[in-house]
Amino acid sequence: MPWFGLGVFKVEDGQDVVNSVTAAIENGYRSIDTAAIYGNEEGVGKAIADCNVPREELFITTKVWNSEQGYDSTLAAFEESMNKLGIDYLDLYLIHWPVAEYGLYVDTWKALEKLYKDGRVRAIGVSNFQEHHLQDLIDRCEIVPMVNQVEYHPRLTQTKLHNFCKEHHIQLEAWSPLMQGGLLDDPTLTEIAQKYNKSTAQVILRWDLQNEVVTIPKSVKSHRIVENANIFDFELSNDDMDRIHALNQDKRVGPNPDEFNKR
Repeated sequence: MPWFGLGVFKVEDGQDVVNSVTAAIENGYRSIDTAAIYGNEEGVGKAIADCNVPREELFITTKVWNSEQGYDSTLAAFEESMNKLGIDYLDLYLIHWPVAEYGLYVDTWKALEKLYKDGRVRAIGVSNFQEHHLQDLIDRCEIVPMVNQVEYHPRLTQTKLHNFCKEHHIQLEAWSPLMQGGLLDDPTLTEIAQKYNKSTAQVILRWDLQNEVVTIPKSVKSHRIVENANIFDFELSNDDMDRIHALNQDKRVGPNPDEFNKR
């Protein structure tokens, strides 16, 4: 699994998402993260089909939406996503939200286990799961989730969850790593960025990687796609890592996973 990739949340299907994914792949990205609810799997699939990179060099992720949770409905949702993407295997399949009040995420996980055992998916995981959701799967299912994709940025470091994931060998992955742009003018981050002659976004994404968190920033602008990936030629000092971590306020821009139940 690449440490760095492109997220396509809220990128419109059609030429917008095709252009975004194409620009990313042409500039060295190999990981693309989409979801059924994003409504752009077909465009992602077209960009994959038209690129000059062999399929086996790409890492494609999609997710089952809340309304499709349950064993049989998850298997059906998977087939629909595969048809839209136009691929014959998936690199990573995630449960998008736990929506515990539906009481279905364990059955949904068992469907993912079947897909994994059948070789349809190379890795299975979850998104937006808290410690108690993960522990429930660990206690009741055969396979420990391999990935947990959550909101993660300097204002929401989720240290307890991150430590739990490390303990159980679950790879943490960050969505909204730039807090939807809300951190780009932060004075501490701006000061650190000037020190390294980098953008604020590059500093945040580098902080993710040094924390051993996979990151998938979204962009539809080619120059931003290139800039975001230019983070492998510098390293933040331990002091600067700590300064960034100290910005935590347990502040979310997305829903609380224990409360979100949208179908």
